[in-house]
Amino acid sequence: MSINLRHVEVFRAVMTTGSVSGAARLLHTSQPTVSRELARCEQLLDLVLFERGRGRLRPTQQALLLFAEVERSFVGLQRIAGSAAAIRQFAGGQLSIACLPVFAQALLPLACADFIAAFPDVGVDISPQESPWLEEWLAAQRCDLGLSEQQQAPAGCLATPLWQGDELCVLPAGHPLAGKSRLEARDFAGLSFISLAASDSYRQQVDAWFAGAGVSRRLQLASQHAASVCAMVRLGLGVAIVNPLTALAESDRGLVARPLAVSIPFRVQLVLPQFRPASPLPQRFAEALERQVAGLDARLAALST
Repeated sequence: MSINLRHVEVFRAVMTTGSVSGAARLLHTSQPTVSRELARCEQLLDLVLFERGRGRLRPTQQALLLFAEVERSFVGLQRIAGSAAAIRQFAGGQLSIACLPVFAQALLPLACADFIAAFPDVGVDISPQESPWLEEWLAAQRCDLGLSEQQQAPAGCLATPLWQGDELCVLPAGHPLAGKSRLEARDFAGLSFISLAASDSYRQQVDAWFAGAGVSRRLQLASQHAASVCAMVRLGLGVAIVNPLTALAESDRGLVARPLAVSIPFRVQLVLPQFRPASPLPQRFAEALERQVAGLDARLAALST
């Protein structure tokens, strides 16, 4: 026969309370049972854990050393219990989402508010990722749902169009171009222009538009992220052309958004990994996203009126 968890519990209870009677109360058992189990624990371990005298137990040095190890083990058990409690808190489920940073900033917050209102016990974890790491995450089935600009679905995933809008110009409040309902390439001639990174496909389309119109801009600042570009526009460092989601969000924060005379489409694709455990939650979140994008077209139309 070897030592078991009950022996350890009895030893820990005696060490914690300082007496057999205290241990019995803690363990909801009798004093004779505690004494018997404690003696059996000492026998099995071949250690003298307590000095007995005058009805009292005094822990030996061996007991103190053993108790330190027992406490470390019980901390591990408490962590397991804490993890179980966290899982219980998400009794309604857990939803993981991977997306481009632009979607985490300008689309998902409102969709999360909608979703959580309907499913208050569900946890939502959002992981912004740039391409191509986003597509690798989705193909590896590391999340329940994804949002991408790519029309082609990653391996093992199903992609469906969620929404499409055109790139927009963002201007500081009071800028002369804010008085126009639609901007031509010539309107930007000689202006300080804040660009996206040179490798960005939208930057390349914007540059091609201006090159085709023979328009030169003052190009000094560039950033990989549209939110950073807009922050510089807000400081009056120039004007910019960014995706419509960011432009609409920034129009609520003081910037002015105006449509262009050319269409540079920006697409949002909903991506569902096909080999994740079955759950209705991704579809429910997709419905929340659809409700959010339903009003975007009306907001875009209002920019040119």
